[in-house]
Amino acid sequence: MSNNFEVIERVGISYESSSDAIKSVVNEANNEKKIGWFEVIEERGRVTGDGKVEFQVKVRLGRKLD
Repeated sequence: MSNNFEVIERVGISYESSSDAIKSVVNEANNEKKIGWFEVIEERGRVTGDGKVEFQVKVRLGRKLD
C-alpha cells in the first residue's frame, strides 16, 4: 500500500456561508473517492446582480493513492 497522496484543488460555492461551501466541495469529492484531508487555501465572495451574497472557497484535497 502506498503512502503517497494525490492533491487536487476545487472551488466550492454557497449562498449560505463559507462553511457550507467547504462542506459541499469536500462531500462531493469524497463521494467520488475517499478524501484523507483538506485545507482551505482561499476565501472570497461576491455580490450578484440581484444583491445575493455568494461565498466562494478554494479547497486543497488529499487522496491516498492505492
